[in-house]
Amino acid sequence: MQHMKAMLIAQAKEVRDDGSIVEIVVWELAVPLPGCAHPYKYRLFFGQAGECFVRYDNERGKGDHRHVGAEEVGYVFTTLDALLTDFECDVTNWR
Repeated sequence: MQHMKAMLIAQAKEVRDDGSIVEIVVWELAVPLPGCAHPYKYRLFFGQAGECFVRYDNERGKGDHRHVGAEEVGYVFTTLDALLTDFECDVTNWR
């Protein structure tokens, strides 16, 4: 049986004039990570060196979740477009 390798489908990093960083990395996997019902591995980050303002990610066994400052809450993944829109909203509305 041949296995599909993970495929990078999005990668971008922006360092803004104020020093904040927006970084997006999304992989498509052959099979979902344990704890997820979709075939994506992702990390969406907004913060600055040493400080996370907002982060969306999924980890093996932990599933989809979102960090806002020091708080971590579950995230209901529906589509990649919705994920990116939710992240963009959080970045735009950050204090």
